[in-house]
Amino acid sequence: MPNHVPSGAEFKEQLRGGAPKLGLFINSHSPTVAEQLAHSGYDWLLVDTQHGPMGYEQLSAMICGISSGGAKALVRVAGFGDRGGIQQALDLGADGVLVPYINSAEEARQAVSCARYPTAGTRSVYFPQRSMNKAGLLGYAGNANANVIVALQVETASCIEHIEEIAAVPGVDILFLGQNDLCMSMGLYEKYEFPHMYTSPELQDATNRLIAAAQRNHVILGLFLFGTARVGEFLEKGFTFISIGNDLHHVLTQAAAYVKDMESIAPAKGKTWTRRPTALF
Repeated sequence: MPNHVPSGAEFKEQLRGGAPKLGLFINSHSPTVAEQLAHSGYDWLLVDTQHGPMGYEQLSAMICGISSGGAKALVRVAGFGDRGGIQQALDLGADGVLVPYINSAEEARQAVSCARYPTAGTRSVYFPQRSMNKAGLLGYAGNANANVIVALQVETASCIEHIEEIAAVPGVDILFLGQNDLCMSMGLYEKYEFPHMYTSPELQDATNRLIAAAQRNHVILGLFLFGTARVGEFLEKGFTFISIGNDLHHVLTQAAAYVKDMESIAPAKGKTWTRRPTALF
């Protein structure tokens, strides 16, 4: 018997209850890769249209592929003003959106508005759309405001400055920490030698402010990590929606593991082989 696929509302309730939901960003524009990873056991996959080269037609196929594997499908859009991108993602069947570069409560309100139907928001209603195929117009639209997942990216010094007001905006489900951009915005790449900015007191203070504001407003905490080394640390801090990297990083790290194996296997057989030099490894 297939496992029960939770509704968006159930998914969010599980996250708020402390259940970890681990996922991956998809930066390639490959429906095939998205579908394969949807069968890997991750709880969710996020198609990154902010930094990936996919258009709406590819996005459509990628969301289908993710859905076929039972993972929740999310889309990172261009920003709070990307009404078209938010509309397309949700109409194509995405379970939610991640909105980057939020700096103020007003920007947060605009993002939420684009993702929710009136009277809670200003999302446009249209039928038929893939999002409505299973439950029909009223079956989908009537529950969409409860089911849609609205995540806002916390990645600027301004966002941290206004985090109390942002966290209090109705309809914000997840505050998603982007450590790389936040470190850039706070000038920590200039102050610290890599990778010490990630354990700096300034970033820790900003993270603590985010955690406190999210907990006061019953908002889910999420973040992006490369790999699993710090997952346990952030689970202990109350983060439940965690990315373990992206598909391209997975490809690189798995390829590097095979290359490393070959560098030891070849000499054992009397052969000389070393990896071709690249900037990545």
